[in-house]
Amino acid sequence: MDIDALLIVSFGGPEGMADVMPFLANVLRGRNVPAERMRAVAKHYELFAGVSPINEQNRNLIAALQKEMAANGLSLPIYWGNRNWHPMLADTLAEMAADGIKNALAFVTAAYSSYSSCRQYLENIAEARDRVGSSAPQIAKLRAFYNHPLFIEANVDRLQAAMITIPEARRSATQIAFTAHSIPRSMADNCQYESQLLETGRLVSLGANRESWRLVYQSRSGPPTQPWLGPDILDHLKELKDSGATDVVIAPIGFVSDHMEIIYDLDTEARQFCDQTGLNMVRAATVGTHPLFIRMIRELIQERIDPRSAPRFLGSLGANNDLCFAGCCLPKV
Repeated sequence: MDIDALLIVSFGGPEGMADVMPFLANVLRGRNVPAERMRAVAKHYELFAGVSPINEQNRNLIAALQKEMAANGLSLPIYWGNRNWHPMLADTLAEMAADGIKNALAFVTAAYSSYSSCRQYLENIAEARDRVGSSAPQIAKLRAFYNHPLFIEANVDRLQAAMITIPEARRSATQIAFTAHSIPRSMADNCQYESQLLETGRLVSLGANRESWRLVYQSRSGPPTQPWLGPDILDHLKELKDSGATDVVIAPIGFVSDHMEIIYDLDTEARQFCDQTGLNMVRAATVGTHPLFIRMIRELIQERIDPRSAPRFLGSLGANNDLCFAGCCLPKV
């Protein structure tokens, strides 16, 4: 199959207050979420004039990737479509069809395997293709990359850059909290999300020569009666403070770029707690447009185009399959 384009697939985010409620309606469609919960989340966006950084970060990623691909002789047009806000996937696939694109690879801006971070995107792509019709291009998703050496190296670099801001005398005792978006336990029980995150945390801490770390979660949104992955970042920070810790680096390895869950849950809510209690908090950057991460995306593309290219990975879990098996990552009912 000749590949003639790359499609960046992401979550999407509002870019002004007028976008917020329609965006949240898209995110929560089909879910039994009370209206007051939607209004509470909308207030998070109000603190930032209704603008999520995710769309701008995707524009920056595309610009960096275009340069990386051109410098390495990889000539593919790059398209971009979101799950929840403009540019919407169906509109992008219609544009691709009009441009004569037949076969594209999709890079989803999520490193791990779960229903919401993998299978749901496959469903979104299938639904968008159905809307476009028979002219829609074939789309093949690139594999999960949580243990790709360049993803790990980029996260190690971000962690070390954060660690260096801690006074040297206190650096060895600094606590590391790796964070990821929490998901319902019923979803986690039928996917490798948790084990993959633990493996990324292990590999990043090993690369940074740090032995003490913990994986914690943020941004849970379900009812209190529904079990979700934990512990929550705020609960963990309270434990650290009670134990006498003076410094913590929060590294959001579960995310590849900043968006509302980062700038509100970590940069606003967690920082407020740390400021009030005297716990020194440093937030490591997401990989974003780190050159190693951009290079990784290019390698994943070439890995699929060139059958002689062996998948690169670290650790014992191996390289993820390009295709999901039936029932993979479906929540248990």
